[in-house]
Amino acid sequence: MAMDLTDFITGLPKVELHVHHVGSATPQTVARLAERYAGTTSVPADPALLAGYFTFTDFAHFIQVYLSVVDLIRDAEDVATLTYDIGAGLAAQSVRYAELTLTPYSSIVRGIPAEEYCEAVEDARLRAARDHSIQLRWCFDIPGEPTMTGADVTLDVALKQRPEGLVSFGLGGPEEGIARARYTAHFAAARAAGLHSVPHAGESTGPQTVWDAVRHLGAERIGHGIAAARDPKLMEHLREHDIALEVCPTSNACTRSVASLAEHPLPQLVAAGVPVTINSDDPPMFSTTLNREYQVAADLLDLDEHGVAELARQAVRFSFLDDPGKAAVLAEIDNYLKVFSNRAAAATSRIAGEPR
Repeated sequence: MAMDLTDFITGLPKVELHVHHVGSATPQTVARLAERYAGTTSVPADPALLAGYFTFTDFAHFIQVYLSVVDLIRDAEDVATLTYDIGAGLAAQSVRYAELTLTPYSSIVRGIPAEEYCEAVEDARLRAARDHSIQLRWCFDIPGEPTMTGADVTLDVALKQRPEGLVSFGLGGPEEGIARARYTAHFAAARAAGLHSVPHAGESTGPQTVWDAVRHLGAERIGHGIAAARDPKLMEHLREHDIALEVCPTSNACTRSVASLAEHPLPQLVAAGVPVTINSDDPPMFSTTLNREYQVAADLLDLDEHGVAELARQAVRFSFLDDPGKAAVLAEIDNYLKVFSNRAAAATSRIAGEPR
C-alpha cells in the first residue's frame, strides 16, 4: 500500500483526459434537474437517493442509468450550466486543462439545435477560463449504437460547427456488438479535418477491440483499453507506437469491467511499458474524483510523490494541449514537487532535531 498522498495530490497541477460531460453532473445538479423535470424521469430528485441509483449491476445497467441522466439535459441553458460547473469542479482539484468528452447527438436528438449546443459549451468554456483559470477542450463522441445515425450526426456537427474548443473525435457507449471498424470512414473524415482519434475500446470487451481501434480508427489514445493487459503483442504495439491508455480504475470496478480494484490490470500495463494516463470517467456516478483516482493509482503501483508527479507529467505529454501550454503545466508540476519535497525535508529535519 502506497503512502497517503492526499495532501500532495490535492495541490498537484493535473490534466484530465477522459471525463464525460453528462457523467460529471454532481448529485446536486442531477437532483435539481430531476426536480425540474419531475414526472418525466426515473431519476430521483433527492441527492441522498442517488448513491443507490448509481449502483450498477453490470456495464449494460450503467449505460441505462447514464442515458436516464442524459435525458435530463433538455435545453441549451442546461448544457451551459452543466459545462461551467464541471470546469469549476475540475479547477478546484488543481486541474489546469481538461479534455471533456461530449456526445452532442444525445442532446440534438432531444431537441437542442446543434448550433445552440455548440454555443452553450463554448460560452461555458470561456467563462470557466475567465473565472477559474482552467482550459477546457472537447472530444465529440459517437454514441455506439446499432444504427449509424448518431455517428453521421456527430461527424456532421464536428465538421460544420467546428467549435473552437474541439480537438478530438471519439466513440463511446457499449462495445459488445458495436464493431469499431463500422466507424472507419467517420474517423478518417474527422482525422482529415485535423481532429485527433480517441475511441473507447477494450473496457468491457477483449483485446481485439483495441486492435480494431488502432487499425481501423487510427487511435492516438485509447479510452480505457485495459483488456490490452491480456495480450502481450498488443501491449508491445502500444508501447512501440506510443499509444496511451486513458485508465479510469474506479470506473472499471463500478461497471464490473474488472472484478475489483485490487485486481485492476494497471500494474501489468505499466510493467509492460504501456503508456498510461489516470482519469475519472464519470466521477459522481462512481463516487470518485480525479484526485482520488491518483491515490488509487498510487496504491496499485506503490508510488511515492515523485511517481505520482510522473503520472501527472505523462498525462500532460499525451494531452492535445499546445506545446507552450504543455511546457507551462510541466514546469508547474516540477516546481510544485520541488516545493513540496523541500517542505517535507524541512519538517523531517525539524522533527529529528527535537529533544526526545
